[in-house]
Amino acid sequence: MAGNWTKLTVNTNTENLELASSVVSMLDNGLMIEDYSDFSLNGMYGELVDEEILNADTSKVKISIFVPEEKPLSEYVSFLRERFLSLGIENEITTEGLCEDDWAEAWKQYYKPIPLGKVTIVPAWEKYDASEGEVILKMDPGMAFGTGTHETTRLCLLLLQDEIQGGERVLDVGTGSGILSIAASKLGALSANAYDIDPVAVKVARENVRDNECEGVSVDVSDLLRGVDLSHGKYNFCVANIVADIILRMLPDIRTYLEDGAPLILSGIIEPRAEDVREGLYAIGYQVEREITENDWVAMLARAK
Repeated sequence: MAGNWTKLTVNTNTENLELASSVVSMLDNGLMIEDYSDFSLNGMYGELVDEEILNADTSKVKISIFVPEEKPLSEYVSFLRERFLSLGIENEITTEGLCEDDWAEAWKQYYKPIPLGKVTIVPAWEKYDASEGEVILKMDPGMAFGTGTHETTRLCLLLLQDEIQGGERVLDVGTGSGILSIAASKLGALSANAYDIDPVAVKVARENVRDNECEGVSVDVSDLLRGVDLSHGKYNFCVANIVADIILRMLPDIRTYLEDGAPLILSGIIEPRAEDVREGLYAIGYQVEREITENDWVAMLARAK
């Protein structure tokens, strides 16, 4: 294997193949799948089959992609880990080509300031001179998802900055690196309560909140809406950058947590699943007001009708 590529492999149970493949394909469509559950020795070439295939565990599958060095492999791994955890998919993620210390650091040389409208995302380790009125987000994703390099994060940030007016109480579901809550706070939100199912992401997000001096942002562990703090009443703004299946799982309960008329920004939706999310929103009385896309990704802004 060339030194500037890393093979990332998800090992999971055969029954998870379709759903796990859908999640991995959100990062790269060039999947290599090793599934021997339907393998048969019937036929003229049976005697030529490799012994490793003959002895393969048919209850397990492997889904692999090849990630170039300039891509944030640590963020890819975090994306998969968080999504699989939310979906309840047992898995083991392995990499081949670079040692963990290498791939956790190598991509940083390609991570440069990213301007997105009013907001510029700046790597925490870089010096940057902001212009007047520019909102700076200092981000070090560590082992959590959310640098601003992925389409889902960029789409969310574009919708969020257009909707924030100031004084909002924000609910951030599946916060990853904390980037959306930090952006909301810096754009004028009164407070943001951010949640993630992954304790590693929560740790990273808290560090980013501290480094950005966002006193109104809190970060805690929660499985979707379970454990969300309602002691101050319902929220009047919500962002959720997760995936379509998890969004659909969350939607039936969302009105318990949001005021009527509160903007609900959803991202992490691959285009073939967008209609499912639209239907899910309609079923709970929400109207999609705006959609923006990048490549095969869709982000939506919706409100209760």
